[in-house]
Amino acid sequence: MKSERVGLYIHWPFCEAKCPYCDFNSHVSDSIDHDQWLQAYLNELDYIVSQTNQRNLVSIFFGGGTPSLMRPHVVKALINKAYEIWSPRQDIEITLEANPTSIEAQKFKDFKSAGVNRVSIGVQSFDDEQLNFLGRKHSSVEAIEALTLANKIFGSVSFDLMYALPDQSVPQWEAQLKNALPYINDHLSLYQLTIEPKTPFFTQHQRGDFQIPPQDQAADFYSVTQEIMNDFGMPAYEVSNHAKDGRQSAHNGVYWAYDDYIGIGPGAHGRVSKDGQKFATRTRRAPEIWLQKSLNEGHGYHNFEAITHEDQFIEMVMMGLRVKKGIHLQTISQKTGIQFLDYISENKIISMVEEGFITYDQKKIIPTAKGSACLNSLISYLLLQ
Repeated sequence: MKSERVGLYIHWPFCEAKCPYCDFNSHVSDSIDHDQWLQAYLNELDYIVSQTNQRNLVSIFFGGGTPSLMRPHVVKALINKAYEIWSPRQDIEITLEANPTSIEAQKFKDFKSAGVNRVSIGVQSFDDEQLNFLGRKHSSVEAIEALTLANKIFGSVSFDLMYALPDQSVPQWEAQLKNALPYINDHLSLYQLTIEPKTPFFTQHQRGDFQIPPQDQAADFYSVTQEIMNDFGMPAYEVSNHAKDGRQSAHNGVYWAYDDYIGIGPGAHGRVSKDGQKFATRTRRAPEIWLQKSLNEGHGYHNFEAITHEDQFIEMVMMGLRVKKGIHLQTISQKTGIQFLDYISENKIISMVEEGFITYDQKKIIPTAKGSACLNSLISYLLLQ
């Protein structure tokens, strides 16, 4: 049987508190039966493996929510189960997201013993006023302590920072990013704050409680970020992600390469292939509904949805242009059956080359630094029919 690579995403939906900018499927709960949740996850894994072909497992990602609130024995059992039903790659990447407030030395050691070999820590800022604005429960001191501890225990550590916050200037961001450099291990994710609908920040921003830097400053923030990280030896390999050479996130790479990825847990999405057809999967979003369905019916999935070749083409372009190596026209055509230049006019491509947004050699399209700074607009222009 052909062995195709796949990533596994496990969604833990619980947090100690809900951040006002967050539009993820996360919830606060005072009572969680961890063993019951474990059984529900195991049931859903058994179901999804029965619906897909055998795969070469390259990554497991525990996301949320705050997965570091999980009991280590739950994490261990899920990793062991994944190893039983798939063929894990020898250098498999197993990541667990954590918040500085939920980090304890013994618990981190237990996660490592469970099989986790990489952590991603939601620092967001080293400025206490900014942390308070973002609704984070940790201080800058706690963030530094958490990173120091993680770097001692795990071989691979990533953390997140946000920029373009209210009243933040480009020089202020530059100073904060430079101050963060001593705590970097091998990976760093740097995001511009975006105001998402249906979040408290959206309402507050709409009524004028705060303002974020104007959009025309976005390129300045982005440019400074690239300069600092390039000088530090960790250039961007994707729009928001930086890594040392060879330490790029394997799990994120599955998404951007448009390989299959399986999502389990409340509200998890996936892309899976079976019998030559690619399907979109999603599970019940409400934690209690998902839990009961997984316990009683074996899974919490909605019906799988077949993805048309055209939608696959669009998704491959959207994901592929996020990475610095760009997209190969022939690869997309081979996977989707759509000739690239039949869907996207070469005149459009040439105009973007002339404007300095991409490079193009008839085989691949690579976004320039200028193009990456306004990627959403670039993608919209190329895909607009």
